[in-house]
Amino acid sequence: MIQQEFGISQPAVSQHLRVLRDNGFASVRSEGTRRLYAVRAEPLREVDAWLERFRGFWNQRLDALATELARGRRERRTEGTDGHT
Repeated sequence: MIQQEFGISQPAVSQHLRVLRDNGFASVRSEGTRRLYAVRAEPLREVDAWLERFRGFWNQRLDALATELARGRRERRTEGTDGHT
């Protein structure tokens, strides 16, 4: 099911979950034959706080990129409707 839905094999999922668990981003508990994983929010908050320093820098540049992309789309639409190619 996982492979069909996400295009990733069960062993690959297990490996990813192990990396998340080993690095403190997930916890695991056994329930019968199943292993249930949960995301641990605190490490993600720490990453988010670290990334906050860069958001202003990147947000400005990504906003500028979005503006340029929109301008390019408008220009292509305009060129297609006024008879110029």
